[in-house]
Amino acid sequence: MNIAVFAGSFCPYTKGHEDILEKVMPLFDVIYIAIGHNIHKKDSFTVEERMTWINKIYEGQNKIKVVSYTGLTVDLCRQVNAQFLIRGVRNTADYQMEQEMYLINRQLNPDIQTLLVPASPQWAAVSSSLVRELWALKADYSPFISYQLPQKP
Repeated sequence: MNIAVFAGSFCPYTKGHEDILEKVMPLFDVIYIAIGHNIHKKDSFTVEERMTWINKIYEGQNKIKVVSYTGLTVDLCRQVNAQFLIRGVRNTADYQMEQEMYLINRQLNPDIQTLLVPASPQWAAVSSSLVRELWALKADYSPFISYQLPQKP
């Protein structure tokens, strides 16, 4: 079986993330969308909320499994027997960061192959940070995600 992990904080999961997954879905038997805890980010939404939203998007897609994890992504790959790690790239800054992560992950687990997948042009400027900012300012974020976020308190 070809098993992949698509990992991120996904806070929130955007149409850019959907775009990346749609591109690679035909290549794999199972894809784990793995919501990780990033110590450098402050989460605006709970892991449970994010899991619910993502599960709704992929309802009926048997090859998609939504999980959460802490620790190293390469360790999660080992746990779920994934041979591939999917990473989206929007621009050269993303590429640089992902290249560095690839090199580290390769040292930690040489059995994992990283696939860098470029974003489609219409989603290249979309980030979770942008959506969170629009949401916080009560602006229209609906073009960038496939679900409704909770009201800002």
